[in-house]
Amino acid sequence: MTFQEAVKTCLNKYADFKGRARRPEYWWFVLFIWIGNVVFGLLDRLLLGAGNGLLGVIWGLALLVPAIAVGVRRLHDLDKSGWWLLLGLIPIIGTLVLIWWFVQPGTKGKNQFGAEPRVKPRGL
Repeated sequence: MTFQEAVKTCLNKYADFKGRARRPEYWWFVLFIWIGNVVFGLLDRLLLGAGNGLLGVIWGLALLVPAIAVGVRRLHDLDKSGWWLLLGLIPIIGTLVLIWWFVQPGTKGKNQFGAEPRVKPRGL
């Protein structure tokens, strides 16, 4: 999955908490959010003179639901309940555990959350 495909998929599944998300889908979307944070942080500083101004807040709020949704779908790919995402509320340890899980390969074949996501063959 390419960067553009991952972002498009996550935005199309804006509040879809069902199904599974492969590693590339999750990590490309995280990169998209981080790039946006940097860009809007710089724009906030240049235009508004603030480090975490209005544009950054709007960006964060607009992508909050799809970020949670793709995190839940990523946990589903690991055959874990989406409620495990709340582990991130535990400072440091919770975040490290989630990162460790998110870098692991997903469950092969079907699991309790559905069939393995199909990988589209890349064109020549």
